[in-house]
Amino acid sequence: MAVDTSPRSVTWTFVDGEWLSGNPPLIGPTSHAMWLGSTVFDGARFFDGIAPDLDLHCQRVNRSATALGLKPTMKSEEIEALTWEGAKKFDGQTALYVKPMYWAEHGAAGVVAIDPESTRFALCLFEAPMGNGHGGSSLTLSPFRRPTLESMPTDAKAGCLYPNNARILTEARSRGFDNALVRDMLGNIAETGSSNVFLVKDGVVFTPAANRTFLAGITRFRVMTLLREAGFEVVEATLSMADFEAADEIFTSGNYSKVLPVTRLDDRDLQAGPIAAKARDLYMDWAHSSQDG
Repeated sequence: MAVDTSPRSVTWTFVDGEWLSGNPPLIGPTSHAMWLGSTVFDGARFFDGIAPDLDLHCQRVNRSATALGLKPTMKSEEIEALTWEGAKKFDGQTALYVKPMYWAEHGAAGVVAIDPESTRFALCLFEAPMGNGHGGSSLTLSPFRRPTLESMPTDAKAGCLYPNNARILTEARSRGFDNALVRDMLGNIAETGSSNVFLVKDGVVFTPAANRTFLAGITRFRVMTLLREAGFEVVEATLSMADFEAADEIFTSGNYSKVLPVTRLDDRDLQAGPIAAKARDLYMDWAHSSQDG
């Protein structure tokens, strides 16, 4: 029986100069991206008439393309303008996920390498409700690890990295957890399977130091900046599983849910703590005050 390829929410995609509804067929079996994974993307959010740090997300997708060997075909400002144009196609009642993408259509130098001149671009917007940030999530420790720059393009938000994230999440959920802490190849905590992570100990906020094994996210940077401006000490450090096990609070940051408290780590229950709540409030206050739509 054929798989239903229709999107799971209202979706519009800009490609080749026009907006298309639904899930348009953009790649075929001979497309380099289809069988050799030459894709990059980014993710921003549009809600309440605002798109926090949209400019940074649009800039990063171009950096990711270059890092993977693709050739960016759009200026970041053009991607921003298209996002605002596309957002008008929705009813404004539900938050949107904003996903600019590049991929290679053809290979070069023996097929496997990317032909940068064949780079294609699409901008996909789809309805995706925002979480309220108060429900909390559960974490365990993943048996899988993050690769290094020498082995994978960890300096890009590349599609080829995400099957590893998928197995991290699938394995954690098979054991009854929402997500998992993930170590780098040296055994230090890098992130979770889908977000950056923070811990709080004695009032000090810690987050894994950016060591190029994971994307130090745009929302992560924004949360760090806002907490520091509010008077909190925020430290980037080498962190072990033991540090997280001894934490007073744990919370995550990411574009999809922004700031989310962790309420269980393995068999230890945690409170949705005050600093996590403050971080979310600071982020949302900044997002609404920094843009007028």
